[in-house]
Amino acid sequence: MNRVLVVDDDLALARALGINLRAHGYEVTVVHDGRAALDRVAHLHPQVVILDLGLPDIDGVEVLQGIRGWSSIPVIVLSARSTSAEKVEALDAGADDYVTKPFGMAELLARVRAAVRRGAPASGEVLEPVVTPDFTVDLDAHRVLRNGEPVKLTPTEWSMLELLVRHAGKLVPGKQLLVEVWGPAYETETHYLRVYMAQLRRKLEPDPAKPKYLITEAGVGYRFQP
Repeated sequence: MNRVLVVDDDLALARALGINLRAHGYEVTVVHDGRAALDRVAHLHPQVVILDLGLPDIDGVEVLQGIRGWSSIPVIVLSARSTSAEKVEALDAGADDYVTKPFGMAELLARVRAAVRRGAPASGEVLEPVVTPDFTVDLDAHRVLRNGEPVKLTPTEWSMLELLVRHAGKLVPGKQLLVEVWGPAYETETHYLRVYMAQLRRKLEPDPAKPKYLITEAGVGYRFQP
């Protein structure tokens, strides 16, 4: 059973989330502040965290950064903060998704399912590692090595990189990336691509400002050039 940690100080909303998630087969733990969230993530190792940003003790972005300091667990931010800058800040801090309050429960459940899929280990076909002069992408082992050391990627960063690597040398349209990584409801959320591509370049490119592996085809999409 997939474990979900809900972090929200709105008691009524947290209770409703717990009821709906349990009704759909999830094991749910609910906490109401940031310190409890960090403790539960460390002890429960949930498959997904649903995180409100407006917590009473620690700002949700700081909680997110604390989680990302050691874990790549998928995190869905749930917040009334709705400006583009606030969304980008949360995504840049390591959020895998951003849901603005008020929201539909069916949409949130779909995003939880997508997060579980992104966080699941790859299985099936055995693939040879893709080796570049600066890093190695091992699709079968679900990891990236740089200078012999593992590179910590979030599930969404991995999903985006994996899709590009599987189509190495070919243009992948931005809409295809959005639909396959996040889902059909995201095909116009182009800022997600900019944020996550910037993060991947910071982690993998020798010079992120002059990428030679993760190439932007302006107005069209992206290409992985090994």
